[in-house]
Amino acid sequence: MMKKSVLIAALGLFSLNTMAQDAPKEEGFVFTTVKENPITSIKNQNRSSTCWSFSSLGFLESELLRMGKGEYDLSEMFVVHHTMVDRGQNYVRYHGDSSFSPGGSFYDIMFCLKNYGLVPQEAMPGIMYGDSLPVHNELDAVAGAYVDAIAKGRLTKLTPVWKNGLSAIYDTYLGKCPEKFTYKGKEYTPKTFGESLGINPDDYVSLTSYTHHPFYTQFAIEIQDNWRNGLSWNLPIDELMAVMDNAIKNGYTFAWGSDVSEQGFTRDGIAVMPDAARGAELTGSDMARWTGLTAADKRKELTGKPLPEVNVTQEMRQTAFDNWETTDDHGMVIYGIAKDQNGKEYFMVKNSWGLSGKYKGIWYASKAFVAYKTMNILVHKDALPKDIAKKLGIK
Repeated sequence: MMKKSVLIAALGLFSLNTMAQDAPKEEGFVFTTVKENPITSIKNQNRSSTCWSFSSLGFLESELLRMGKGEYDLSEMFVVHHTMVDRGQNYVRYHGDSSFSPGGSFYDIMFCLKNYGLVPQEAMPGIMYGDSLPVHNELDAVAGAYVDAIAKGRLTKLTPVWKNGLSAIYDTYLGKCPEKFTYKGKEYTPKTFGESLGINPDDYVSLTSYTHHPFYTQFAIEIQDNWRNGLSWNLPIDELMAVMDNAIKNGYTFAWGSDVSEQGFTRDGIAVMPDAARGAELTGSDMARWTGLTAADKRKELTGKPLPEVNVTQEMRQTAFDNWETTDDHGMVIYGIAKDQNGKEYFMVKNSWGLSGKYKGIWYASKAFVAYKTMNILVHKDALPKDIAKKLGIK
């Protein structure tokens, strides 16, 4: 009886092992971190078009960690308030023939730091309407209608107080920008607090890569949210990618402006550039099955596991920018490099959509995706390889 029981048990184990060997392995991405630089907690911009503020300040918070200054939580809405009041005044100055929308650029944050300072989140939480997270639908509608009434209302002369009305709208929804506040037992103004951080805006450079301007020169990227006409250095794409690699490997993070409308940018933490034209071949499907899939199912198959990607060229980038395929959709922070199970490298990205997706607010962006869809980056000048900095005359 004992021998029979042992035999049955052994057969059972053999059967289980055989089943385990025969079972198909779960497909998907398996990432291993290569280099990871410190970041602060993941924030949530919620229903607001303020990724530019969240990403820029998230980047500065990482810079403060890198500099040994400790962990800060900086107020995004302080920057939004100042930026949008300035943008409204610019819109009126142009009689409405410019852009007024809740977007912004990395340059807006540096301008704010230099001219108005910064404040910690506790000094200006920025939510005066009873929610716990930003909800700007009403604010954007009200502010837009107000500046349109001023700029396009057939007025022959403006009063000196119309700017106060615009500021009052942002005061109402975001709270007033504090003139003084106490932080960790010390009193500051926004200017003195900004100065206490030890971040010099002049030490940071914006970099891009397009052929409609000469390489190694500066130009204002022609996008609506670059309304202050901030300048970016223009590099060939391979050199821009070299800057990104060099930055991460030497302990620097950077703010990343990108288009996220491509089908390869999922809502579950992946950003890739699979060759959709080779869809059936890439996914192992037969053509009849592939052509019968819905667009959503094709997207799922193309972004569900590591696949060969498009070979991105400078010309492709330019065409996508020129025909409005690449736009300034979203700002994030790149802070690390990881490899998938095949050894291919990806950038690790801190998003501002809360702890969403498989990786709880972190995205893995393939280098092909980053090469194709990067609008610009903001990075400390010391993160540039020496030969590239020399070409730009940056010391």
